[in-house]
Amino acid sequence: MLAFCDPRRALGRRDFLRVGSLALSGVSLGQLLQAQSAAGEAHRLLTGKSVIFLFLQGGPSQFETFDPKMSAPAGVRSATGEIATTIPGVTFGSNFPKLAELAKQLTIVRSFTTGDANHDIKPLVCRDTFGASLGALYARGAGTTDPASGMPRSALLYPRAVDPTTGPEIVSFGNHGATGALGAGYAPFMPGAGANLQQDMQLKLSTERLDDRRALLGQLDRFRRSLEASGQLEGLDALRQQAFSTILRGVAGAFDLAKEDPGVVARYDTAPLVRPDQINRKWNNYHHYVDNGKSLGKLLLLARRLCEAGCGMVTVTTSFVWDMHADVNNATMVEGMGYMAPPLDHAVSALVNDLRDRGLSDRVLLVCCGEMGRTPRINALGGRDHWGNLAPLLLYGAGMPRGAVLGQSSRDGGTPASEPITNKHLIATVLQTLLDPAELRVTRGMPNELVMAATADPIPGVG
Repeated sequence: MLAFCDPRRALGRRDFLRVGSLALSGVSLGQLLQAQSAAGEAHRLLTGKSVIFLFLQGGPSQFETFDPKMSAPAGVRSATGEIATTIPGVTFGSNFPKLAELAKQLTIVRSFTTGDANHDIKPLVCRDTFGASLGALYARGAGTTDPASGMPRSALLYPRAVDPTTGPEIVSFGNHGATGALGAGYAPFMPGAGANLQQDMQLKLSTERLDDRRALLGQLDRFRRSLEASGQLEGLDALRQQAFSTILRGVAGAFDLAKEDPGVVARYDTAPLVRPDQINRKWNNYHHYVDNGKSLGKLLLLARRLCEAGCGMVTVTTSFVWDMHADVNNATMVEGMGYMAPPLDHAVSALVNDLRDRGLSDRVLLVCCGEMGRTPRINALGGRDHWGNLAPLLLYGAGMPRGAVLGQSSRDGGTPASEPITNKHLIATVLQTLLDPAELRVTRGMPNELVMAATADPIPGVG
């Protein structure tokens, strides 16, 4: 944290970089100056849209979410039943009444396959992203910050971003902010991950010292001379201006839910839906269920605030809560969906309604999926096991067809019965929402990994 409160303390190189908005993502000075000089060229690549990617870690069931298969035998069909949607002939799992009402605004994909049943973090990070996160790929093309606002281009939100009482992020199945061969400077900004976001993003200056810009600029000038001596002066003026404006223009306020209308916060809040005393403590995932309930709605509200403030890619990841084997860790399908579906139904519906009301439906794409689906047959304990051949996928906004069900699944809900929609399709859809693939092809210096991922075929039937 940068603290200027002590007037005797000189501004050091490390402190200066921590003030700069690009340094919020851990970027080095060389990377910072390079990204600064490339900002103008990167602007041509941008579509002006944003993506909120809600990653349902653990692997949600396709049956109990958006493909109930109620004509299948018992033990295959949805254990929670079905509910009619506003799309004639289309039903969802019975735990999703609010999304069922909004179905005419959504896109449901029923032939999505993630390719394997491994616990990892595909499609956020996988071989089709070349080992880098989607947020890092986007930042490589767009630049690490928005020059106009100082907002980081890419952010990664764990539950602690909105609630410090939640548990630490789960990283044993992969690094959600991985940068692959792109370099650490393109990692998404992670508020609340091991630090106090609001305090870290505040410029700790007394009013008197903030008014006395001469003293502060004097320290920066001394820093400038040190850079001049080391041959790293180029771009400093722009860097210095961005460093101040990042914080003084209130970028940190976008991360502060206390600045949101309390009525809006209440509309998103999922904490009252599943209280800790309603969750059986016998499951080892008890605390993850609790964390999900109290944080999911606020995470999506924060994601919306960041998109409005200039962030292009916001990844939201739940704690490991969708792995419903009915073992010592995880609840049965029926009980587990009772813990997990109400927060998801409420939070996603609140976001869809909010984006619509704010006129952002065409500007923000929402993606909801996990790393796999669940087995067509319920196991002997009442859970479903890992399944990589079919998984649920929900899309909304930014050009997606409304009220559409794309693809078909087999009678047992285990495989695509139409053209499979893969991770590669989804990744290309996300990147093409954010970046112009035609411009990307002709922009010098773009890494092959980004070009290949962003110019692959998108999901058939979207756009």
